Amino acid sequence: MSNYSVFDIVGPVMIGPSSSHTAGAARLAKVASIIAGNHIKKVEFLLHGSFAQTYKGHGTDKALVAGILKMDPWDESLKTSFEIAKENGIEVIFKETDLGDVHPNTVKFIITKEDGKTSEVTGSSIGGGNIMIFNIDGQSVEFRGDYPTLITRHKDIPGVISKITTMLYNQNINIGTMKVYRTSKGLQATMTVETDNLIPIDIIKIIEKIPDVYHVKVINPITEGDI
Repeated sequence: MSNYSVFDIVGPVMIGPSSSHTAGAARLAKVASIIAGNHIKKVEFLLHGSFAQTYKGHGTDKALVAGILKMDPWDESLKTSFEIAKENGIEVIFKETDLGDVHPNTVKFIITKEDGKTSEVTGSSIGGGNIMIFNIDGQSVEFRGDYPTLITRHKDIPGVISKITTMLYNQNINIGTMKVYRTSKGLQATMTVETDNLIPIDIIKIIEKIPDVYHVKVINPITEGDI
């Protein structure tokens, strides 16, 4: 039996004409913004397929910029996201491109911070406001953001994953799914952990103290209570 989110059943609450091109786009960009962190200076949106062909007409560009500003799909300010980004000193650039054999509603975010560091996040709006993130900084991943998600980058050595999951256990957080990705044995690995409980943001500092953990992000999903 397939698992369905609330978006599959009733559709998302949103501003704009299309769940895929506005609600999904806003959710994608918000997750990308959280992954990149604060103090964003510039964002390049590399638009693929249908996104590239119709992003102005469907308001996808406004929704993407709104998500970078961490707006939700139903935020009335989404309509003026370009103006708000400019006021915050965030440069936005849209480019049409071919990202290969991926979903037609796909975007790659190249996010530059004030300190010059960049983050690259690629994901797709897969329908009904649902999204799929499948690449972070060149590393393949896979998560939808429907559940609280912990993302870590760590050295690919024995014991690190055990220490991270023990921290979740100590917080009484139950793991639903866990996936580990690596480009080469013994170097860097990326792990995504989806949980049944909201993940407290302060757990980031706790996990970052674990030796050989390089980077930690927490993404808690949009809930009905936020609407």
